[in-house]
Amino acid sequence: MKLVILDRDGTINEDSLEYIKTEAEWQPLPKALEAISRLNHAGWHVVVASNQSGLGRGLFDMRALHAMHSKMHKLLAAVGGRVDAVFYCPHTPEQACRCRKPQAGLFEQIGERYGVDLKGVPCVGDTARDLEAGASVGCEPHLVLTGKGEAYRGKSLPDTFPKGTQVHENLAVFAEYLIKREEAVLAAQILAALAASQVATNSFAK
Repeated sequence: MKLVILDRDGTINEDSLEYIKTEAEWQPLPKALEAISRLNHAGWHVVVASNQSGLGRGLFDMRALHAMHSKMHKLLAAVGGRVDAVFYCPHTPEQACRCRKPQAGLFEQIGERYGVDLKGVPCVGDTARDLEAGASVGCEPHLVLTGKGEAYRGKSLPDTFPKGTQVHENLAVFAEYLIKREEAVLAAQILAALAASQVATNSFAK
């Protein structure tokens, strides 16, 4: 199973210091939905792992959250894309839960739901805590320079980021990178198989 785990606010949609609290405030970032669609059409299953402490702070309720996600799903469908599931943490930092990133709880839930080892699974976010959570279960960390990630444009990443974090302009550039990388791997495998077949043919001819 080809799986990609995405953060939500600042990665797929616009973020706000005042939190995204309503369906109207939920606005996709340029080309982000199309990027998810590209990943889907290349065979990738996309899931979301998101801190939503606005619930715990009383800034919005479950009905509002479901309305935001319903909008996301509808807009994705319009461009041929799909998010398989949204995993979210409703707690505030003071509640010291296991599911609030940078803790690994959401990622552990994803692994359990899909019955997969998350080692090497790409995870994408706009903050160090997004990537710390994924890296703690073996995910491959990718930072996008949207949302809070804009603060790192043109700068070296601090040590708070997991080792090996790769940086991309936005989700569309990440999707292009991942698809091209897979194509290159497949091409190399085909060439290796052809070479092995040619060696076997030459040996038989002798």
